Amino acid sequence: MQSFIPFLWRPAFISESRRNLCATARRIPANMNRSFSSSQHNQSTPKVDYSSLGGTKKNLPDWKPESTISVTKPGKPDWKWGEGVKGKQEQSYVEIDPFEEGRPMFHNYTLLVSGIAPRPIGLVSTVSKEGKLNLAPFSYFQVVDHDPPVFVIGFSGRANRPKDTLRNLEETGECVLNIVSEDMIEAVNATSVDAPYGTSEWSLSGLTKSDSTTVKPPRVKESVMSIEGKLTEVVNYKTSKPSVGPHGSLAIIEATRFWVAENAIDEKRSHVDLNVLRPIGQLGGVSYARITDTFELPRTNWATAVEKSGSELLDVAKEETTESDEPKSKL
Repeated sequence: MQSFIPFLWRPAFISESRRNLCATARRIPANMNRSFSSSQHNQSTPKVDYSSLGGTKKNLPDWKPESTISVTKPGKPDWKWGEGVKGKQEQSYVEIDPFEEGRPMFHNYTLLVSGIAPRPIGLVSTVSKEGKLNLAPFSYFQVVDHDPPVFVIGFSGRANRPKDTLRNLEETGECVLNIVSEDMIEAVNATSVDAPYGTSEWSLSGLTKSDSTTVKPPRVKESVMSIEGKLTEVVNYKTSKPSVGPHGSLAIIEATRFWVAENAIDEKRSHVDLNVLRPIGQLGGVSYARITDTFELPRTNWATAVEKSGSELLDVAKEETTESDEPKSKL
């Protein structure tokens, strides 16, 4: 059984401007702390049949466990400043209007999840104001800052009722974000089933509850890394185009604790071992990605780059300007 080390987020120094920004982020505007009215969700939104996203290949080979994640050089170790990407300038493109008349919104969904990939999966644990536990996976999930540590969860609009996770977040303001590893993906997938209200995703998945310290929702014991967090704001999407149903929402979460398996963290408590974490990425349809090999590509700073490249870099780095600030729009 893996043991965990909790971390308290306590920055040693925050600039005045950063402090003001943090204070602003913590204030939840009255119109953001909303309740869901029946009129808001009675709009007609086509129900998505996720079973249509079934696998495309039959007789797949068995899973191959990997012992160690390999590390290599980048694909173009001799790349030079200004070189760009050779051989791709001549490719042709298809222009797509996401609001084109007659275009099903589900086509935008399948386009985006297949084109913006891989995406990390956040397994979100929440508790309702009545004390009912909820566990659900989200690939519209990301870390967006480290000072303070801030995460976002995206919720698509729903015609019938808001997702339990969003409802619970707005009612209690607390959650735990659990990072998904490859050895737990089947159990995590089970939590996404459209079971009747009141069904326990914890029981369906067989995942283990473990006590949190700063929030009420439990964390997932099997996760190598978990983040306790509190809601700072819910942003409701606004668009210039009409939608087929209720717009989605964005929940902004500030971390209050980090939990990392003891065998995955370094002595400084500043780095997670990828060979232990083994994160899963979500792709399009029912496809997922695992990490079997990586490559290293060091960053450089301007002074060092100029010193090494001299006038070659300065010649390449001439500022470019556009003909007009106005977009060439057909709208």
